[in-house]
Amino acid sequence: MNRRFGRAWLALTVALACHVTDEALTGFLDVYNPIVLAARARFGWFPMPTFAFWPWLLLLLAGILLLLLATPAAYRGNRVLRVLAWPFAAIMFMNGIGHLAASVYLRRWAPGATTAPLLLGASFWMFTAVRVRADR
Repeated sequence: MNRRFGRAWLALTVALACHVTDEALTGFLDVYNPIVLAARARFGWFPMPTFAFWPWLLLLLAGILLLLLATPAAYRGNRVLRVLAWPFAAIMFMNGIGHLAASVYLRRWAPGATTAPLLLGASFWMFTAVRVRADR
């Protein structure tokens, strides 16, 4: 079953890489930053940061690289990665839902929405891959 977990880990990481590419090419920060600024103006406590393009992209690419470097450990069924897989999959699932919900709210295809189904599918795969091991 480690192979299944390794494949799910790799699939979710590749889906995230595709998603970041989608966001970078479709102007995600042009939509995200004004929303954060408006939320901060209305709710002073709003905790989300704003980003400049290159620091945002480089930070995400570094994270994706770390996830890719962890892939061999996922194929070995590393216990720490199995624990981290739950929040990784949950965050990516909510990310996918958020981009699709934003498309409905904005009444247009939101940046990042094209790859949101990849995040949803790969997250679901991760949930099932981790759950199979837990059931044993």
